Amino acid sequence: MTFGTVFDIKRFAVHDGPGLRTTVFFKGCPLSCLGCHNPEGQRGGAELLFRPDRCTRCWDCVPACPHGALAVEEGELRISWSRCELAGACVEACLPGALEVVGRRYSPEELLDILEEDRLFHDESGGGVTFSGGEPFAQPEFLGAMLEGCRQREIPVVLDTCGHAEPALFRRLAPLASALLFDLKMVDEGRHEAFAGVHNRWILENLRWAAGGGCTGRPPSLTVRIPLIPGINDDGENLRASARLLAGLPAPPPVDILPYHRLGVDKYQRLGREYQLKGVPPPSDDRVDLAVRLLHEAGLRATVRGEVPHAHDRESS
Repeated sequence: MTFGTVFDIKRFAVHDGPGLRTTVFFKGCPLSCLGCHNPEGQRGGAELLFRPDRCTRCWDCVPACPHGALAVEEGELRISWSRCELAGACVEACLPGALEVVGRRYSPEELLDILEEDRLFHDESGGGVTFSGGEPFAQPEFLGAMLEGCRQREIPVVLDTCGHAEPALFRRLAPLASALLFDLKMVDEGRHEAFAGVHNRWILENLRWAAGGGCTGRPPSLTVRIPLIPGINDDGENLRASARLLAGLPAPPPVDILPYHRLGVDKYQRLGREYQLKGVPPPSDDRVDLAVRLLHEAGLRATVRGEVPHAHDRESS
């Protein structure tokens, strides 16, 4: 039987497609984007997560670990991440819930039954299920089984994807969804590889296909989302290149600007990793205005976090 690994199931989500949605976060992603706000979704397997704010310093977890991965140093819990084998004994010993194994395996039927529990909210709000991540296409067999299962149970599905999937796989599975939320970070391949660790050739090819460049039958609706990160992709050169690319697609899609935020910064410490965009602030209103203005000038519909901007006529450099 096919199994998949999920790191979160978020009910009543309102920013991952129309209506009220149940968003399922798949583990594993081919990209390693700087500043990813879901770092627990980057690696494919389960991981140990530590929340220092919940720790009561009882230290019951230390002797519970059979691999000696935990120790107390200068009154603080120290984790040897390389020694952790995810036995889970420390999590069971931690009554305050400061330690958690992130990433649970599900069978398609098990997960589909969970999604069925929210059908009433989906039906009344015009919502459904969104598969996000991580990257759903990083678990292709499980994703395929979930898409087929949702279709059989008449559960509408939105796919939230970075687009980095082998094109033949993308073309086989994407049409099983009713809508695509497709990230576009950079057009230039070299800049994309420096930021995300991989090329963007598959991303651009899949984007062109999804926007009417080869998809036959009734394709899923497409919305392109541009995460706007200061000093990374908010410059005029990249924004103009993105606008030209999107406006030149066979069926130019609506575009949603997602201004960078720092809500995921603490997750890196909890996972024993270093955050790579220290000191980077959210984009200024002027930079958001510039992005929207350039998209409008190219004839594209643009929103900011799903909302229609009221005014974007200030001078921007």
